[in-house]
Amino acid sequence: MNERQLIEYLTTFITPDTKGLIRGIGDDCAVIQKDDHLVWLLTMDTLVEGVHFDAAFHSPDKLGRKIVSVNISDIAAMAGKPMFMLLSIGMPAGFDATWFKSFVRGIMDACHEYGCQLIGGDTVANPNGLVCSLTVIGEVAPDLVVYRHGARPGDTVWVSGSLGFAAAGLALLQRTFEPHNRRWQPFREQHLDPVARVEVGQKLGASGLVHAMMDLSDGLATDLAHLCRQSGVGAKISFQALPGIGALKEVADAIGGDPEEWAVRGGDDYELLFTTAADAGDQLLAIGSSCGLQLSPVGTIVAGREVTLIRTQADGTQEEKVITYQGFDHFREKDEG
Repeated sequence: MNERQLIEYLTTFITPDTKGLIRGIGDDCAVIQKDDHLVWLLTMDTLVEGVHFDAAFHSPDKLGRKIVSVNISDIAAMAGKPMFMLLSIGMPAGFDATWFKSFVRGIMDACHEYGCQLIGGDTVANPNGLVCSLTVIGEVAPDLVVYRHGARPGDTVWVSGSLGFAAAGLALLQRTFEPHNRRWQPFREQHLDPVARVEVGQKLGASGLVHAMMDLSDGLATDLAHLCRQSGVGAKISFQALPGIGALKEVADAIGGDPEEWAVRGGDDYELLFTTAADAGDQLLAIGSSCGLQLSPVGTIVAGREVTLIRTQADGTQEEKVITYQGFDHFREKDEG
């Protein structure tokens, strides 16, 4: 089973008419009725040493910040406000107390920046390295929640920030390439210390312009496929329109690598992916500007089921290829590519 099949199997056990449950598996957060005015948003994510991070170059304070940001990114993707967190951490019995204190400082600094509180959790011994899981609870007015299932043919596909910088940053870190060269710092920092787009997520939700939204954690190819599947549509993406592609080419020229691979299939960006009506461009650019963040149109929602990448060649011809679910997958079978 790949990751998508595993999740789909778990979904068969969800009881849709559970009291208070508005949305279970299938979006960035579960949605539960809080009161007459607000709903709870609940999400959980896990970071595993050797899978999500390498302790050789990931400092404990930035790792603490990252575990907070990657979870709060799910709250941002549903236009919510983060409120509370529960931390579960497993460490070797002989862990370094100084390392742990720095890790916790990173968590608390991020909590302060995002305006949420750590309220509890669990600690266990784990002989195989560090594993940390965070549960985040957020809230939002029910009419402002943005789900994945609202995209419709003719919508424009948008993303925040730049794509592929985290994947390129990981490649730079793994190669220990010019570690003190500030030219490469934005790429490394995108991997080590991503920022959850809470402010722009809330403004997009309040605008009423967004039909569907989620965050980018497993790469555009996979995450857009999830959004399309929930909405019953397909999408066409322009390679040339992907924000940051020129900068990725500079990294690739310096260390080798494929800009398309990083931008389309690389994970860990934690930007927002959303769709709107085609005529909403000016308003969206104004929202991005008010948050100091670039918002970029990268494609179109179409009828069908596949996500297709279109690359315009030098002679004006177009090359199209299907990229559906070709991003990161923890359990991808070898014959799936």
